[in-house]
Amino acid sequence: MERGGSFGAPLRCRLLLLAACWVVAAAGENILPPPSNLNYSFIQICTLNWTWNPPENISSSCDLKYSSDILIDEVSQHKNEWRKSLFRITDTVLNKEMRFKVRSECKSSNATDHSRWVETSVPPKGIPGTAAVGLSCVWHNLEYMLCKWRPGENASSDTNYTLYYWFDGLERHKECRNYSVSQGSFECAFNLTFPQAASGYPPISVLIRDDSEKIMPVCVTENPTTLVKPATPKIVKLSYVNNGIYLQWSESGTIPANCLSYEVKYHNGDLTTQTIQVEFNSASIPNVDPNSKYTFQVRAQPKVDCYSSKFCSEWSEEKSIGENPNPAFNLLLIITIPLIVTVSTIILLVYLKRLKILLLPPIPDPREILKRMFGEQNEDPQSCAKEDYMNGYDKLIKEEEIHSLILIETPESSNSEKEHR
Repeated sequence: MERGGSFGAPLRCRLLLLAACWVVAAAGENILPPPSNLNYSFIQICTLNWTWNPPENISSSCDLKYSSDILIDEVSQHKNEWRKSLFRITDTVLNKEMRFKVRSECKSSNATDHSRWVETSVPPKGIPGTAAVGLSCVWHNLEYMLCKWRPGENASSDTNYTLYYWFDGLERHKECRNYSVSQGSFECAFNLTFPQAASGYPPISVLIRDDSEKIMPVCVTENPTTLVKPATPKIVKLSYVNNGIYLQWSESGTIPANCLSYEVKYHNGDLTTQTIQVEFNSASIPNVDPNSKYTFQVRAQPKVDCYSSKFCSEWSEEKSIGENPNPAFNLLLIITIPLIVTVSTIILLVYLKRLKILLLPPIPDPREILKRMFGEQNEDPQSCAKEDYMNGYDKLIKEEEIHSLILIETPESSNSEKEHR
C-alpha cells in the first residue's frame, strides 16, 4: 500500500501538469491578435494620419474595436480613443519624440478580450535646443493674426525662421511674409479670414522651421476663437446730459456687436478710479459734479457666448470733460505761495526779536556798575588840581600868543599911514 501510494503521488502531479499545459494552450489559442502594418503620413504641416490593418482570423461574433493612445517624450497625453475605423488623425509635435500605439479589442456577450499594443514613433528632427520657443499667436479683430516667438538657446544668431500656416479650407499651406525682429524676438503677421459659408472656425496650424534640417521644427494647432483680441475703441462723443455725462465710442466693425462687451473706467479730480461694465457701445454716468474734470477710457472684451478668448483690447486714449485748470495760474500759485511763506517767516522772526527785547530787556552787568562807582570815588584830588593848573597855563600861553600877534601887526599899520601922508 505504501508503494502504491508513493507511486500514485507522482502520477497525480503529472496529471495536474498536463491539465495546466492544456489550459495554457487553450488560452493561447483564444488570445486576440493585434493590428498589423501600423504606419503614419502627413496630411498637412501639423497633421498626421495613423493607419493600420485589422487582425486575421477574427470570429464573426466578435465586436471588433481599436484602442489608441499618444505619448510625447514617454508621457501619456490621456487621449485614448475607441473606434472601429482603421485610422486616426492627430496633431503632431515635431520638436519632441511622439509615439502612437494601438491594440485590438473584441467585445462578446461573455467577456472582453484585447490584444497587445502595437507602437510606432515619429522621432524629432534637427539639433536639440534650436527650435523656436515661446510661440504665441493673437487674432486681432478677426482681421489678421500676429505670431511671436524667440530663438532657441542653441540656435545661431543668423538663423532665419520661416512660419507656415494652414486650416481646413485652404488647398495647401501658406507662408507668412511680414517678418520683423525686435530685441532678439521674432514676429510675423498674416491676414486671416474664413469663408462666410463656414459654420464656425476650423482649427489653425502654425509651423515654424528653418530651410535647413539643422533647426528643429515646431508645430502648434490652436482653436482660433481662443485667440481673438478686439480692436481698441475710440471715444467719439462726450457731453453733459441731465446732470450726468454721456459717452459713446466706436464699434469693432468686424466682430458682431452682440459678441462684445465693454469696460469703462473714469476718475475725477480726486483721482479715485471707478469701473463699470457695459453691454453696448455707450454709457451714462449720473449725478456728476459739474465743477470737476472727468477723464474716461474704454476697452472691449469678447463674450464667452461667441469666443473663448481671454484677450481684451487695449485701453482707449483718455478723453476728458469739465473744467481744466489754467496751467499759468497753477504755476503762479506754485511760485507765490512759497514766497509769501518765506516773507511771513522773516517778518515774524524780526517781530519776535523786538518783542523779546521789550519784554526781556538786557540786565546790566553788576561788575561794570561797581567799577564805575568805585572808580569815581578813588580819583586823586591833586591830579585834578594839577589838571586845572595845566589847563590854566595853556590858556595863558594862548592869550600871550594872541597879544604878541597884535603887537607885531601894529608897526606895519603905522608905517603905512606915514607913506600915505
